Amino acid sequence: MNKNEAAIKRGVENDVAWIGRLLADSQDPACAGCAPIVWLCVEAYSSLIVHESYSKLKSGHPELSALVSGEFDDVVKRGRHSLKLFEDTGTHSGLKGIDGQIARFRDEIIPAHREHFIEPVPRLARFWAKDLGLFTYDGKMIATTHSMTFHFGLGGEAMLAKAGPDIAKLTRSYGTYFAQLGGTIPAVGATFLSRLDPASMQTGPDKVAANYYPKVFDGSGNPDLNALLTVFQGMANFAAHAIPCTDAAGIVDYTEFKIRYIAAYQVLSSLRALRDDRAHSLTPRSQTRLTSILETPEAKQLLDASTKPFRNTLIHYGLDTRVPADALDLAEPLFGLAPVYFSSCADSGDLSKLVDAALADTAAVLNDWSALC
Repeated sequence: MNKNEAAIKRGVENDVAWIGRLLADSQDPACAGCAPIVWLCVEAYSSLIVHESYSKLKSGHPELSALVSGEFDDVVKRGRHSLKLFEDTGTHSGLKGIDGQIARFRDEIIPAHREHFIEPVPRLARFWAKDLGLFTYDGKMIATTHSMTFHFGLGGEAMLAKAGPDIAKLTRSYGTYFAQLGGTIPAVGATFLSRLDPASMQTGPDKVAANYYPKVFDGSGNPDLNALLTVFQGMANFAAHAIPCTDAAGIVDYTEFKIRYIAAYQVLSSLRALRDDRAHSLTPRSQTRLTSILETPEAKQLLDASTKPFRNTLIHYGLDTRVPADALDLAEPLFGLAPVYFSSCADSGDLSKLVDAALADTAAVLNDWSALC
């Protein structure tokens, strides 16, 4: 087994074992108040693990083909590619870049929720009808019903039309796949879920999307863009405030770091794309907020082109061919790659702190930016 194969094997093993631990934590009554929302927040990352591990392992594990097929395969692909945000080229989703993602919310997700939750309500009672649910942790918005639909991998109408048993069937497909790769319950160890405070996980207050989106971020001139920026805000807050940078023992957890890093990188790269795009004019206030987020030393390091292969390794598992053979250390939380790509980092702990700082800054500015009212 060469170094690339060894890194792929270890990365998949880490992710699958973590899913097993998350499932085990979910069955703890103490986590019951947080588990359902957490699973919806990590849905896209679960799809990423399925999609990328299947891509790497299917040639040697033909039995996986029967598990990743049909509707489940479609959901996994769309969920995985939703993490690209404005970097999505449309190859798999059909939703290219900024305009494609805006169109998905404007033409699909927002209308579907309105038609499902508001239109059926008698006109005299619509004052109380809401079509946008908010979820917060420690007072920070971590997801909305719109963002959860976006990341789940089903179209807006399709997801709302699904009955509970249909969603449960898709959920079981994830479990079956991970079990095939060795995910077990009970599992050894715990995840960030076991450290969350159930009292800090809150639902609501629900909103009317048509009233909410014009009042946040770039204001009434860009409500459709504001819907996407709300997705970015939720991703950054979830990674920054719900997932600690180390586990309970003070050690960097491979998969939890992966979620935090991907959230930081994809939100920052998407905000950079928005800043550089001349087709979408922003208010001076919004331009100032973008500059504040993107000009921090930590954001610049994460977006530096020389570090892109590290992002690719976390997502696709394989190593860049330029990684020195003696740099790989599979016993180290991030395989010894942190100092290879980040000169300011001696080890995974340093890189985790860098990501933590980037997430904290990004989330704080997004929260301030969203409070337009």
